[in-house]
Amino acid sequence: MTDSGRELDLVIYGATGFVGRLLADYLARTAPDGVRIALAGRSQTKLEDTRLALGPRAADWPIVLADADDPVALAELASRTRVVATTVGPYAKYGTELVTAAVAAGTDYVDLTGEVLFVRASIDAHHDKARANGVRIVHSCGYDSIPSDLGVHVLHQKVQADGAGELTDTTLVASLSGGVSGGTIDSLRTQIDVSRGDAALRRLAASPYSLSPDRAKEPDLGRQSDVAVVDGTDIAPQAAGWKAPFVMGSYNTRVVRRSNALQGWAYGRKFKYREVMSVGNSRLSRVYAAGVAAILGGLVLGLSVRPTRYVLDRILPAPGEGPSERTQRNGYFAMDIYTTTTTGARYASRVKAQGDPGYRATAVLLGESALSLVLDRDRLPAEVGVLTPATALGDVLVERLRNAGVEISARKL
Repeated sequence: MTDSGRELDLVIYGATGFVGRLLADYLARTAPDGVRIALAGRSQTKLEDTRLALGPRAADWPIVLADADDPVALAELASRTRVVATTVGPYAKYGTELVTAAVAAGTDYVDLTGEVLFVRASIDAHHDKARANGVRIVHSCGYDSIPSDLGVHVLHQKVQADGAGELTDTTLVASLSGGVSGGTIDSLRTQIDVSRGDAALRRLAASPYSLSPDRAKEPDLGRQSDVAVVDGTDIAPQAAGWKAPFVMGSYNTRVVRRSNALQGWAYGRKFKYREVMSVGNSRLSRVYAAGVAAILGGLVLGLSVRPTRYVLDRILPAPGEGPSERTQRNGYFAMDIYTTTTTGARYASRVKAQGDPGYRATAVLLGESALSLVLDRDRLPAEVGVLTPATALGDVLVERLRNAGVEISARKL
């Protein structure tokens, strides 16, 4: 850890929210002694209550007051710390000013966004200046999109180490158990609202290369659907059963493609990537997969139409709400990524962790991402700018997550 002359090493912004409290609790238990952490948000009283609940290791953590739409307060916050980790979404509503403040102050930044349009805007507005200032703006450091991004990262490394060519057709199969995130629903709702009256934004959100640094240089690999129902035997012999569309596939795939492009298409110019979800391998798996596809399509349509939106807003989880302690504890995720290389070899990687994916597991993923920037900056990849987890944190984050109990592995099939 280097001392930049800043008062703080890490500020948790949104520390009184559901995920913010989980992140603060994780860091209070696991951050090494000497890491200077502060809690930030809008309410002094709520921040003090949060700090009190964290126990003696957090008793001296400072409190920083800053509203998401107060650029002066956010600029002061960013200038005081080396790294800021924010859980305050939807980021299109509440994240723009904080990214601006972090870039201007030369402060590294991590968040949990799964919003294509927000990240695209962040790239366009800040990538060049972040590079000039030596800053890492690292979006999507939770369940979206670390398992996807690091899973392909280690898969590529294994194939490369074996001299087995480059990645071609690559598919992530998600298995998970946990509660529904109110924040994820609100992010989807916000993106629908932002793009409702703008055909160009809708096309951008739908483009497979919406986060690419240079779309004109991307290879033409044909249609890459995010909503297909897929026969598992077309993925790999080990992936029996029909697979449903994965709810976050339309975001995670863009992040992984950006990682490939930022590294000069290191995964391969024929790298074709998709994400699906397991619904079991029984004879009814095709029916289940089609049902999931219909539900996801109905949710998007329902949130787009005012009468059904009114109903859904009253039954879907609200922002800041999360699952019970039991659901968080008993949840899990396993992401298995299968590929065929240009030499015809088959490989797979796995990223697996215990804990509700969008909450308890995400607190670990975001916490270790932030600590990578605080404690391991000298070992990180040299790239700076608006980055992805794989390109910003790479092997350092893989190592930290393995030490935190997350399985990250790759093998030849």
